[in-house]
Formats: sequence, structure tokens, C-alpha cells
Amino acid sequence: MQDLKNKVVYITGGSKGIGYGVAQKLIDAGMRVAISGRTLKTVEQAAYYLGDSESVLAIASNVSNLDDEKAGVEAILEKWGQLDVVLANAGVGHFMPIDEMSAEYWNNMIDTNLTGVFYTLKASVDALKKSKGYYMTLASLAGTNFFAAGAGYNATKFGVVGFTQAVMLDLRKYGIKVSTIMPGSVASNFNNNEPDEKDAWKIQPEDIGELVLDLLKMHPRTLPSKIEVRPTRPDKK
Repeated sequence: MQDLKNKVVYITGGSKGIGYGVAQKLIDAGMRVAISGRTLKTVEQAAYYLGDSESVLAIASNVSNLDDEKAGVEAILEKWGQLDVVLANAGVGHFMPIDEMSAEYWNNMIDTNLTGVFYTLKASVDALKKSKGYYMTLASLAGTNFFAAGAGYNATKFGVVGFTQAVMLDLRKYGIKVSTIMPGSVASNFNNNEPDEKDAWKIQPEDIGELVLDLLKMHPRTLPSKIEVRPTRPDKK
């Protein structure tokens, strides 16, 4: 997929943070990008700042609802007639000792971070088969490193990593490339963070965008299927 001009991308959770940063980089590279989020007004505002209606599409979708994801993909195909890249980026996190975690928080993470990744793929896999496209998941270093108060989040991200690696084996026979990206600390809006100068040492959303571009530009014979990425100097102060 070295020629990216007018290729079509779907990014879940694309109205802010990592998803927004990736969307901006891909639009700058000449791609057409659909971004989704739970609230249409919020997604439309993000789309307005990203570009014009020819290059950006705003979609209201809750990734934990399969019908929402199917409708989102249908809207993309209706507008542009193809889907070449999917980045399953939407995610939530609740961090507390397991004995304090409610079933509501647990299910919210499982439904969004793990089931949502499956639903996004389920809705888009036929289109990706046609385009011999690229499916990516946004996991985390929490998908390989466990930590206290992270049981629920760790469970989802370990799951996303395993899911994506198995999907890679299932789908490569169709010419679909599959990768999972596992960032460490990112200056994003995750977990209600408001990025400012204190986050300058962290990976920036646009850095993940550059990484996605590098993957898309890579020769088709080569597949980095699992990518760990972390700040060069952690918590530099």
C-alpha cells in the first residue's frame, strides 16, 4: 500500500488523542479518513478541524455495538466505495485494585477495548478482503506488562494483542496485513488526561501517526505484526 493517495481509512475513537493525531497525519499524506466516536457532535467538530468533507467523514458509533460498526462501515462504502485501512483505536481505562473494581467498570473495558476490536473487524473484514487492506489495533505495553490496579485493563490489552496476532494468521491468506501497535506513555486524553507541557516527554499522538504511515508505506512483502513503542527517556523532568 505504498501509494496512499485517496486510500480510505477508518479510525475508531478518532475525535481526540491518538486517533485524532493519526487521522491528521494520514490526511496530510493524501488519504481519506473516517473517524468515529460515541457522540456525533464531538466527532463532527473534530472532522471540521481535520479537513473538508471530501477528505473526512464523521461517524457516530459505539464500538461495543456491532450494528453501529456495521452502519459506520456502510457509510464509508457509500461515500467512497472502498475501505483500505482500519485502525481499531477506541479504548477506555479504569484503574483500581481488583477487590474495588465494580462489574460495571470491568464490563465497560471488556466491551470497549476487546469486544469493540472484534466488532470493528467483523464489520469491515469483507471490505478489507476486497481491497487487500490493512487492519491495525491500538493495544498498549499493558498488553505485555502487568501492574497493580491494572487487572481489568491488562486483561483487555493482553487480549487485544493475542486477538490481533491470531487474526493476522487468519487473514493473511486474503492479502490482508494485520498489526498491533503497543505504545507506552502517550500524551493523549486517555483516562481524562488533559495534555500540556508536563507531557512533553511522552510519545505524542502524531508520533503514532508517523508510525502508522511507516507501516502503510512498507513493502508488501514485509509485515511488522507487533510493534512496541515507548518514550526514549521515561518521565524526563
